[in-house]
Formats: sequence, C-alpha cells, structure tokens
Amino acid sequence: TSMTRLSTGYRINSAMDDAAGLQIASRLKAQSSGMSVAMRNTQNATALMQTAEGALDEMSNIVVRMKDLATQAADTGSTTKDKAAMDAEFKELGKELVNIMDNTSFGGAKLLGAAGTLSAAMTFQIGADAAETMAVDLSAGRTLVQTSVTAAAGAGITTGALATAQITAMNTAIDSVGALRSALGASANRLEHVNNNLANISTNTKQATGLIMDVDFASESANMTSSQMLMQASTAMLKQSNSMSSMVMSLLQ
Repeated sequence: TSMTRLSTGYRINSAMDDAAGLQIASRLKAQSSGMSVAMRNTQNATALMQTAEGALDEMSNIVVRMKDLATQAADTGSTTKDKAAMDAEFKELGKELVNIMDNTSFGGAKLLGAAGTLSAAMTFQIGADAAETMAVDLSAGRTLVQTSVTAAAGAGITTGALATAQITAMNTAIDSVGALRSALGASANRLEHVNNNLANISTNTKQATGLIMDVDFASESANMTSSQMLMQASTAMLKQSNSMSSMVMSLLQ
C-alpha cells in the first residue's frame, strides 16, 4: 500500500482507501474543474466586450470629426465649395460609421448590428453551478447608437441649415455611443472581479482536494521503511527458526 501511494502520489487510490474522503474529493474536483471553465468564460466575455468597446471608441472619434465638419459648414463664412468638400468627407465618415456598426465581429459573430450579439440580452456562465450566471442587457443602448448612426449617415451638410441640424444629431450620437461604452466598461469591470474571485475559490478548492487526496511523502516513506524493517526482521527470524529445526533433526539422527 505504501509503495502504491508513493508511486502515484495519492493517498487515496481506490474507494477502499477512504470511501468518504474519495467522495468529498471528487465533489471538490468537479467544482474546481467547473470554475476553471467559468474563468475562461469570463475572460472570453471580457474580450467580447473590449472588442465592442474598441469599435465604439473609433465610432466616437468619427462622430466628433463629423461634428467638427458640421460646425464648420454651419458658419456663413464657409463658401459653397467649402461646404461641398466638407460634405464629401462627412458622408464618407458616415459610411464608415455604418460599416463599423454592421461588420464588427467577435469569434465570427456580429456584435453591434441589428442581429448582433449586443442586440439581445446576454447570459454569461460565471460559475460551476447552473445558477451562477451574469445577465447583461445592452440592447436598448445599442439601438440608440444604431438610430443615431443611421441618421448621421443619411444626411449631409451642403447648407447651413443642414449643418446646424447635424450638430445636434452628432451630439446625440456622441451621447449614445458614450453611454453604451460606459455600460460595456462597467460590465467588463464586473467580469474582472468575477474572474479574480473564481481564481481565489479555485486555488483554495484545489488545496482542499490535495489535502484529502495527496499522500504525505514523509509519513508514508516512514511507514514503508518501518514495514520493510519488520519484514526483514521476520524473514531473519524464519531463517533462524528453520536453522534451529535442522539442528534438532541432526541431533536425533
């Protein structure tokens, strides 16, 4: 038994060694394994949100530039040719807004579009038990962003009146993009705390499993040495006993 334990590194190698301990250790091992998967889930979810937030960051930069163009075009000092040049850039930027909105993806799935991941409530599995989930619903904020982006992409700034209207529209877009970015950041921060807590629980659970399953090498080595010494002593005594029997037989001859 000692040799088996020392060779495997486990105190419990079958249910016969410690039936109750094996059951407890198996349950702890299952929990630890589930939490390891949950940690990967949280990291994957964080990456998803960071991808969406990065896209929104670029959209924010574009919207700010579009607002600057609209502000410049709204001024009476801008000539018709000036407004035409500004309008050309404004419309190209609007197209890129739509492109980012429609084509930003994560793992092959669209994120920000009408049928994207963020268009519906999301549920992340953040624990080993079925009830340990995290629900995130950013669909309303995503809809506001899409509405403001669509409005920006479909208009121009060829006249002062249009440009003035676009200043207001760009402010709305900036607010909606900023609100969605803020919500994504808050959820990502929560996931980071979830991951840290899972790491703490997983470490301690593995330690508890080890205390039950792992062999104490020093103690088991001492047990094996003691057993070997007793076996050697018994063997020596048997040999001596056999020798004495031979001596008795020789005297009788």
